[in-house]
Amino acid sequence: MEPVLPPNRVLTVPNALSAIRLALIPVFIYALLVVHAHGWAVAILMFSGASDWADGKIARLLNQSSRLGVLLDPAVDRLYMVAVPVVMAFSGIVPWWFVAILLARDGLLAATLPLLWSRGLSALPVTYIGKAATFALMSGFPLVLLGTWDALWSRVVGACGWAFLIWGLYGYLWAFVQYAVQMTLVLRRMPKVDRGSRPPAVAKATDHG
Repeated sequence: MEPVLPPNRVLTVPNALSAIRLALIPVFIYALLVVHAHGWAVAILMFSGASDWADGKIARLLNQSSRLGVLLDPAVDRLYMVAVPVVMAFSGIVPWWFVAILLARDGLLAATLPLLWSRGLSALPVTYIGKAATFALMSGFPLVLLGTWDALWSRVVGACGWAFLIWGLYGYLWAFVQYAVQMTLVLRRMPKVDRGSRPPAVAKATDHG
């Protein structure tokens, strides 16, 4: 099974959106933990969630898929899935058990990287469930953050946010099962490659920026 490589280009709209999202991670941490600017923290999360959804759409609409985008977009997603819940747990907004489940799932996925590299791959394709779960989580976090405000409407918004987070958590775990199946197929069907024989590729890239 030969991997299908997207174009090797950098300057695309989806890549720019992913780069902006990456740059906003330390800004979010500073806003929430240091200056306690919850409004700015909410705005950053809302922009990040919307742009994460948009970059894949733009990549398909403008035919701007790229090798960098295939790696950068899910990598930024993973960084957000570490930074955001950890920072919100330190702020007492979400419980640590919720954070532990998210981090354990991503840690197990990271542990499979050497197996992918041994097959000449650098990443597995992100599944629809995985993208939807990430979007639900990134939608839920700002709503839960809004739910901490001292207003009647914030309680309703916070409850909606927790609904998104619980659904996103279940989807996140189901996506892990899908990745485990993909990994099993890769290990069975793809032979090991000699180190240095070719650069790592991505198994499939039709759904990424």
